[in-house]
Amino acid sequence: MTRIDVGTVLRHSAKLPYSNLVTRSTGAAVRRCIEQELALLPADETATLDFSQIGMMDFSCADEVVAKLLQDPPHGTPARTWGIVTFHGITDHHLEAIEDVLHHHGLAMVVHFADGGARLVGAVNDDERALWDLVYAMGGTSVQALAERAGRDHAEVQRILELLHERRLVRQAGHGYHPLRTVQ
Repeated sequence: MTRIDVGTVLRHSAKLPYSNLVTRSTGAAVRRCIEQELALLPADETATLDFSQIGMMDFSCADEVVAKLLQDPPHGTPARTWGIVTFHGITDHHLEAIEDVLHHHGLAMVVHFADGGARLVGAVNDDERALWDLVYAMGGTSVQALAERAGRDHAEVQRILELLHERRLVRQAGHGYHPLRTVQ
């Protein structure tokens, strides 16, 4: 797993001595640097973007740095080759802007907190959130075990887990699904 310190990227890419992600142009410069780092990683690698050193983040930077990294590339452009991106060091102050842009774009992400917990943030429905929470709590599970634990139909659980996997919110290995881990 790879850790990318967004605060360091900000200071180097924007050549600014502060730790606030404000203005769309600053966010775009930071995102381009992160994309270059992610492009060097193997397709199955998990990268953790660490926002611990970021003070304030406005809506335009949340859109540039978070949403655009999670979106599929525009039609006609090469597919992104990097694997899964998780987020660490997100504060309540960051979440307001991030959740707004994620809902606007229909995106979701996994946020890991300093206390070791994680949460699914963004545009997910109650069924997706409930099953994601169970996968996280169980530390990984088979579809059958999850369906039994949730008291739900196997086929429906399979469908939801496949959607979570396609959105890069869980990892699939063999016949099981696992929570995303982060690099501290």
